[in-house]
Amino acid sequence: MKFRKTKAIHSFEDFFKTNFDENNLWEYKAEDVDLLVELVDLIRPRNPERTEEVNLQALLDILQANERYNKGLSFYIKGLIKQKKFSRILTDAGILDDSDFFFEVKKRVLSKIIPDQPQKDSLEYMLNQVFYLKTDPIWIDKIPDGQREALFDVLGFSSLYASDAADSPLTELLFAMKVLIHRIGGRALETGVMQMVPEYENLESPFLAIQKEFSILSERLLEEQKNYVSPDDMGFRQIIVLLHQCRDYVDTAFKNSAKYGISLRVNQSLLRMRQQLERLEVLLPLLAISETDEARCDTIHLSLNLITYNCIKNNIRSLVGESIQLISYEVTQHTANTGENYITKTIGEYFRMLWAASGGGIIVGILCIIKVMLGKIDTSAFGHAFLYSLNYAFGFITIYVLGCTLATKQPAMTATALIRALERDQKDNELGQEEKHRAFASFFARVFRSQFIAFVGNVLVAFPVAWLGIWLIDITFNYNIAVTKWYTLVTDLSPIHSLALFHAAIAGVFLFLSGIIAGSVANRDKFRHMYYRIAEHPLLKKTFGRTRAQKLAGWYERKWAGIVSNFWFGVFMGSTSSVGVFLGLNLDIRHITFASGNLALALYGANYNISTEMIIWSCVGIVLIGLVNFLVSFSLSMTLAFRSRNIPLTEFFAVGGAIWKHFKRKPMSFFFPGREKKKDA
Repeated sequence: MKFRKTKAIHSFEDFFKTNFDENNLWEYKAEDVDLLVELVDLIRPRNPERTEEVNLQALLDILQANERYNKGLSFYIKGLIKQKKFSRILTDAGILDDSDFFFEVKKRVLSKIIPDQPQKDSLEYMLNQVFYLKTDPIWIDKIPDGQREALFDVLGFSSLYASDAADSPLTELLFAMKVLIHRIGGRALETGVMQMVPEYENLESPFLAIQKEFSILSERLLEEQKNYVSPDDMGFRQIIVLLHQCRDYVDTAFKNSAKYGISLRVNQSLLRMRQQLERLEVLLPLLAISETDEARCDTIHLSLNLITYNCIKNNIRSLVGESIQLISYEVTQHTANTGENYITKTIGEYFRMLWAASGGGIIVGILCIIKVMLGKIDTSAFGHAFLYSLNYAFGFITIYVLGCTLATKQPAMTATALIRALERDQKDNELGQEEKHRAFASFFARVFRSQFIAFVGNVLVAFPVAWLGIWLIDITFNYNIAVTKWYTLVTDLSPIHSLALFHAAIAGVFLFLSGIIAGSVANRDKFRHMYYRIAEHPLLKKTFGRTRAQKLAGWYERKWAGIVSNFWFGVFMGSTSSVGVFLGLNLDIRHITFASGNLALALYGANYNISTEMIIWSCVGIVLIGLVNFLVSFSLSMTLAFRSRNIPLTEFFAVGGAIWKHFKRKPMSFFFPGREKKKDA
């Protein structure tokens, strides 16, 4: 039998008059959650975040004044929640379902669009229908404790310790804890997880011990028919001790990632174990009470936790944040170690950076010439992408292996070194906040001038090398390779005649990604013990000897991550234009050092017949391209480093002010090292 509402419900009085006075509608909807949905909608504030308190006094007054409403609502809600299973919420909601990160993301995205609907005999179904907004736990938490307890008493609810029957809440709670303990124990015995904690190799596993102790306690509860224990119970206290040991085990595994590296799958396994242990820390205290009032409070808190867990189970932001943080930390830790090599301190280091950047400029100048020649090959867009990618990739690898410098590769590395310095200063309790920021500003000045001199070396050398190369080809073979290409080369540099700055931003993203790749490869190889495996490879030791095998392993450790990242950076740079052609989009890359070499080729190709205006715009474009390359890669790397180290972004404004003060006090220190460099920046 269905009834149609004849008027809108705007108050508790309307709600009770409509559903509990007129024809007793609640009796016909005893199995339906619609009435509870209406009641919660009346309580739910429009803006939970800004609401200071959610007051239920009006509802309590009505229930206390009208026995009919009181009994009707109590009977209705008890009927809804009677024998409803909720263990799945405690064991699964808000906890990683699988070690595959991408599978978990896809699952949660799908659940956001089309929410999972469990069977109607479960409490999860009811909570999905009633508390379906992610902000519901916020306003529920703002209901005064006294009003929650008064509502519990008025409606005559029983505590979770009232019965130990097979379908009782206590049985569901014990089953949920048992499932969590066994799942954690199984995950802890996986090879990848055990590899992270060699310290526990010859010790008794706390995960197996807690399984044993919990089984003894749960059996004792059933035998004694007591339903709870005292907080001083020795068995309960032993379980709490073992729980802390399990937490220490997981924390040690995470800390050891710096020594042994970590894979995404193992990271997800450890993260899942941590989440399950945190859930147990909430549930286990419910087994121990010392006073009667605690039974009511524990029942209310369990109810609130069930609502909260169910609301956050599809939270994608927390999943990505928690899953990526440790991996990004290890990745940025490698880039920070590399970045410190690009930061000069003394005058000698400053000019050595100029020398290394000049070597990079020589190679880039040659790459510019090769690319123009490759462009003349009659092949498909894919063919050009392949050839350009090889040109860039082998050129960048050559620069890296020879110890030369490509200026724009530095920001992604030095940004993380800056954040690590800031993190180190924050942990130094001997320094005041202002002194920490001043020290950071001084360090930033070193980073900036190192970038500056690297840019200078790249740009000033790439131009004459490219010009010399095209001239030598012309006088040797009587062929000007840029005669038909010069207009495109010079136009692509102008910020007003082309999308040069947008293309420079794309290159900045690729520079950032190449730094991520380097850190990822280094972290992966560390986790897989690649250096040790190479050093102890029986065939290598037999062929080259133990000493050479160890040297090869050392070279692999120092260079391989950089080689891989430079290779992929070359692929990104060489294939972007062809991808743009395929998609019908104006995609390309602009890099300051290549821009300098291309300007030289354009001038020679046009026989220097280029308007002064176009030359000026090209020079301006080179500067702006370099600035955009730097800002994009640097800002992306800074953001990742901030997030991976849990440093609040508000700290950026404080250090920004300190940098500006340092610039006003010592502007030249941002471009040239001072004579007193060893003492002050």
